[in-house]
Amino acid sequence: MHFVVMGCGRVGARLAHDVEAQGHSVAVIDMNPDSFRRLGPDFVGRTVPGLGFDRDTLLQSGIEQAYAFAAVSSGDNSNIIAARVARETYQVSKVVARIYDPGRAEVYRRLGIATVATVPWTSREIIAELLPTDSLPLWTDEASRVALVELPPDAGWFGQEVRRLEAATQVRVAYLTRLGQAVIPRSDTVLQDGDRVFVVVEADRRRAAVDAAAAPAGRA
Repeated sequence: MHFVVMGCGRVGARLAHDVEAQGHSVAVIDMNPDSFRRLGPDFVGRTVPGLGFDRDTLLQSGIEQAYAFAAVSSGDNSNIIAARVARETYQVSKVVARIYDPGRAEVYRRLGIATVATVPWTSREIIAELLPTDSLPLWTDEASRVALVELPPDAGWFGQEVRRLEAATQVRVAYLTRLGQAVIPRSDTVLQDGDRVFVVVEADRRRAAVDAAAAPAGRA
């Protein structure tokens, strides 16, 4: 598959390398040709100097064959314009824009453009390192208000089936980490001592779910 990345800052350069490492072709667009030095000598993709929403620039990047387009420059306006052109003019299947203003990110998300709001995401990552594991969601879909959280269970849940915990807490267990490995459980998977449990829950029910899991099995 072919990917187009607009913006060759630290994020764009890392994204281009990560995508290329998975065997995909990549083109990187940036107004400043010097920025391509961040890609290093190992990058074998295409570099295209120019504006990420300019027709000629996009055609040079292979936008007509692109499966995905990521606008990760330092400017919100440029990212949004480029993302809309990629989606609406060239019908690119997957489009995402990096947005610094969380209010604007939410507006464009509701218009159907996937956005990554850098400031709140960074804040959540930092707080997650400072607060107890049950204090903050690992991820929240702002549009649907669904969150991914770690749910520390009471020791009484060990030896119980996953479906019992789900029923008591009204969550869906997304995955476990067991002995350092991620495991997607079945409903009859038995929880073991040392398991870390990660669940999907409605954001406004997070606190109630954490409290229910903290109660001994059968008393939640």
